[in-house]
Amino acid sequence: MRKLCTFLLTGLCFIASAQESGKKIKANYDLAAKFSPAKLQTMIFSTDVKPSWINHSDRFWYEYRTSAGKNWYLVDPRTKTKKLLFDNADLAAKVTKIVKNPFDAQHLPLENLEFTDDEKKIRFEVRSTKDTLKSKEEREKLKNKSDSLKKKVYYLEYDLGTRELKELKEDAKEKKLPNWAGFSPDTTRVFFAKNYNLFWMDRENLEKARKDENDSTIVEHQITTDGVQYYAWGGDQYSTTTGGEDDDERKKRHPVRLLWSPDGQHFVLTRKDNRHLSPLWVINHVGLKRPTLETYKYLMPGETDSTEVELHIFETKSLTSRQLPVAAFKNQTVGIYGKDVDKSSYKGKRFISYWLGNNDEFYISRSSRDLKRIDLVAVRVNGETKTLVEERSNVYLDVKKPYFINNGNQFIHWSQRDGWGHFYLYDKDGTLVRQLTQGEYNCNDITGYNQATQRFTFTANGKERDEDPYYVHHYSLSVSGGEPRLLNKGNFDHQIEVSESGDYFVDNYSRVNTAPASALYSTSGQLIMKLEDADLSQLLAAGYKFPEPFKVKAGDGITDLYGVMYKPFDFDSTRVYPLIEYVYPGPQTEAVNKSFGRSMDRIDRLAQMGFIVITVGNRGGHPARSKWYHTYGYGNLRDYGLEDKKVAAEQLASKHPFIDVNRVGITGHSGGGFMSTAAMLVYPDFFKVAVSGAGNHENNIYNRWWSERHHGVLEKVNSKGDTTFSYQIERNTELAKNLKGKLLIATGDIDNNVHPANSIRMVEALIKANKRFDFLLLPGQRHAFGNMTEYFFWKMADYFSEHLLNSSKTNEVDITEINRETPLKK
Repeated sequence: MRKLCTFLLTGLCFIASAQESGKKIKANYDLAAKFSPAKLQTMIFSTDVKPSWINHSDRFWYEYRTSAGKNWYLVDPRTKTKKLLFDNADLAAKVTKIVKNPFDAQHLPLENLEFTDDEKKIRFEVRSTKDTLKSKEEREKLKNKSDSLKKKVYYLEYDLGTRELKELKEDAKEKKLPNWAGFSPDTTRVFFAKNYNLFWMDRENLEKARKDENDSTIVEHQITTDGVQYYAWGGDQYSTTTGGEDDDERKKRHPVRLLWSPDGQHFVLTRKDNRHLSPLWVINHVGLKRPTLETYKYLMPGETDSTEVELHIFETKSLTSRQLPVAAFKNQTVGIYGKDVDKSSYKGKRFISYWLGNNDEFYISRSSRDLKRIDLVAVRVNGETKTLVEERSNVYLDVKKPYFINNGNQFIHWSQRDGWGHFYLYDKDGTLVRQLTQGEYNCNDITGYNQATQRFTFTANGKERDEDPYYVHHYSLSVSGGEPRLLNKGNFDHQIEVSESGDYFVDNYSRVNTAPASALYSTSGQLIMKLEDADLSQLLAAGYKFPEPFKVKAGDGITDLYGVMYKPFDFDSTRVYPLIEYVYPGPQTEAVNKSFGRSMDRIDRLAQMGFIVITVGNRGGHPARSKWYHTYGYGNLRDYGLEDKKVAAEQLASKHPFIDVNRVGITGHSGGGFMSTAAMLVYPDFFKVAVSGAGNHENNIYNRWWSERHHGVLEKVNSKGDTTFSYQIERNTELAKNLKGKLLIATGDIDNNVHPANSIRMVEALIKANKRFDFLLLPGQRHAFGNMTEYFFWKMADYFSEHLLNSSKTNEVDITEINRETPLKK
């Protein structure tokens, strides 16, 4: 009898538990609102150390913010010392006396801090509430002449030795150079573009322009005369939205990218005639009284490009130019390599853009339109060219800038010729010396070279076993060969900042499930000191819980995929939750965080509504793995990643009983918007709900560079030697008839990246297929949705809650979660 009672009680308990596990989950708007971007600003402070190297030395300062306020630190790696740059309380008192606004040690708003040349003083700005008259130049630009006042900004100087603070006069502050002013190496002249042509002026006239751009006495010297709109020498990038032939815009000065020889005797630039390219338009319905039409040139995949990139070299004394013969492929891309920025790039405080090379020779990359052929080419100032390295592949190639060593007699070249990104040593004439790195890992960027030790440093990922292969580390290696030496151990993703000498680096490291930390290392791998541990105390006190990394298999059952799972912070393992995938297909990246960050808007926060949210890679995604993995989607740009998203969800549901595989949603932005809609159409019985933002649903009308690169373009050469290109790609609109679930499509109406036509054509196809769906147009918004991002989040939260939880606030008019964060205005 006792056993029977026990059995019955157990059965009743089981039934109660089952009922609880099946209990309806209500959309938790309050928990999601608790971690809004505005609230996160008060819970997440500094998460990395950004070193400001002092006057090109190894010493640096940085600012770091915690829940106790902000501090400024001075670090000397050679003496292994770190100290406060100043006493906050003391400086706050001194600032208060001068500015007359009260400040304290925790609230010290210093801006634009910089060291003086002698490194004994610092200068900075402090904003006050005091009204002051705007300058004459500022008043002349005002549309509303009555708006002549502004809040005074104090310019202050603090002596680090004597701890004295004084106010500097406005004229003591060096005025910023106009963004259009590019200096010649002797700094006697500045070069710029105007009315689509090249100009220069001397220093005296530059000073006039710094005081008043419209000073009629400014003397300018015109260099070229044949520049026109869309076939310009500068100031007219064809991809930049314009208002057409606007006289005022043509008269403005614009920056132009000139690359100089070290001796300043020559400079080079590229030019291309884009007048034949067809225009594209967006209409801004809400910007001005009348809707305004924006026109810009836009080359779509497969379209005819009838002109070629031109490479021009100018002789500085005569300012005459010659076009250099560098043609090898039709519709080729030419890139001029610039010298890395270092102390020699500055003459005084004037930055000079030098070409990579010597006085007689510089280097370019030359790529075929299909990107299956890329050359590294040495170009002499007399026009002679020599191909140093040829890269060839049956799929598209990537390329990096060569790194010259040993006084320019050798260079290190990056290539994926063996299926992985590795470094190769070449002599200056293009003779291969040896492969420097090899194995199943990916090398990224060279960060320095030590002439004395003959060792170079670089970043790489995937080399350390039993780690996520995306985690980046820092290494050193001899150019004589051998095994790379790991410089920053630890099972984390490491982001580094290297000093100009290459002797030291700041290492910022974390995972998605750890608090960020920062340390200082020498490039011998010695830990100099711990710098900071991020303060997440407020975030954790609010109930935040770290997400969980996971690994699953791809659709082939072989390839490892890496992802992150985000749970509600009130997660209950006895309940069953819908699953939402946040996706971005790549191929230039994947939407999977590897380190702790602030990307809680569309991932962490969405989970708080009552969902399990995951991000996971897919074959054809991130370039930091093998070339096979990266180019898996070549020729199949619509469908290549979808199977992996489906099987990842299935594997996780099999492993975790709290995941309901029958309620799967999917969302993403841009490529993710395209992918989420495609998933609904290719696997309509698996994916039930999608919210697709700014998707390139028809890649045949997306930009040529991305679409042709990652999908492929067919080059045809006829018997006469004429070359043509053709492009075919599958589109989401072709599958509109397959829609079964709930789909919300959103776009900004002035998106000049992924044109609104992508979404509108998807809408048209769904209407023609007699489908019910939802469409959201965000007026006056470009690709990222701008100041309507928060509105979009809550519309997305509503949509998933309504259709996956059967619980939402869609019957309410006000989005109170936004209103609570926004001060009421009269």
